Amino acid sequence: MSSSGQSLTSIEICAGAGGQAVGLHNAGFSHIALVEIDVHAAATLQLNVAKRKLWGAGEARECEILPMDVKDFKPAEHLEKFNERKKRPIEQGELDLLAGGVPCPPFSVAGKQLGKEDDRDLFPTMLELVDELKPRAVMIENVAGLVKPFDKFSTYREQIKQKLRSMGYVVCGWRLLEAADYGVPQLRPRAILVAIHKDDYRGFSWPNPTGELRTVAAALDTTMKRRFKKANRLDWYEKWRKKATEAGTVGPTLVGGSKKHGGADLGPTRAKKAWAALGVNGMGVANSEDEVNLERDLGNGEELGPMLTVEQAAIIQGFPANWHFSGRKTAQYRQVGNAFPPPVAEAVGRAIKEALERTGDLVEIPEGDLEYDGMTWESVQGSLV
Repeated sequence: MSSSGQSLTSIEICAGAGGQAVGLHNAGFSHIALVEIDVHAAATLQLNVAKRKLWGAGEARECEILPMDVKDFKPAEHLEKFNERKKRPIEQGELDLLAGGVPCPPFSVAGKQLGKEDDRDLFPTMLELVDELKPRAVMIENVAGLVKPFDKFSTYREQIKQKLRSMGYVVCGWRLLEAADYGVPQLRPRAILVAIHKDDYRGFSWPNPTGELRTVAAALDTTMKRRFKKANRLDWYEKWRKKATEAGTVGPTLVGGSKKHGGADLGPTRAKKAWAALGVNGMGVANSEDEVNLERDLGNGEELGPMLTVEQAAIIQGFPANWHFSGRKTAQYRQVGNAFPPPVAEAVGRAIKEALERTGDLVEIPEGDLEYDGMTWESVQGSLV
């Protein structure tokens, strides 16, 4: 709730399985709509928000889950619940936050890095929605590769900022936030852009790191003990705990891959080696705890260590334990691996909420004063997998 007692509203595009949505909800935003093209991810949103009502009956009634291509999303037409409640379409400036984790392949280190030349680039669609809705604030999330100092990437970042400025926004810059700095037991640098409309701008402060490192050993201890106990091999659990505790660190970046990728695993060779040092077999994903197969899912125990279940991968991403995923195992894992960690989204969401609730005179910012991005590519290369 805002200082005036009113909920801050949000629409999220490319919502995936809800990582950003969970974080923004925890930060105090009430979702009008979540737009997602993947049928499994959209079903996950429907399951948790509408059916299980994890965010309460009110938001379950008012949040529109739209399983569609964001290029086809038309707010005046598709926000049926909002239109029915308000007896009119949404008006410009009425929405508090438009957010989205637009697809990363155009800027991914692992991809062809075509940028705006890639037909999967949805930044133009996002900017069209900004122009149509004129939200009070904008939040865009993408992979760290977007801040790589390629001429075409830096030029494109500047074009995005200039377009936002032309629409009346103060661009607070791109920031590279490391998930591990916000309590996520994983190295996952993400590029975040925040912009606030000049009519609402009274300053903005990026969130500070928590200062506490949550290790894989601490994050997975309870679930690992439970799994080994079900397999009647607590001796293997003790060996896993010793190895993971001695490593004393977070995991490498989880990758969700694509539908063309094949089965689920924990990433390329470098990532698998890092997981092995934490006592985890990265060659695949285990079945759920209710379907334990000792040889397959626990990776022959002390030799390779256990594979992660989808539930454990979700813990590594920072999802709450009560958030369930729809689809078969591989589809579930891809949703988890492609997600934006909820704790990071919550930290940025709280910073945006605080900025929108500030009182006093508006702050006039000369053009260019907020150019500083606060990041260097060299500073994050070691975190990338």
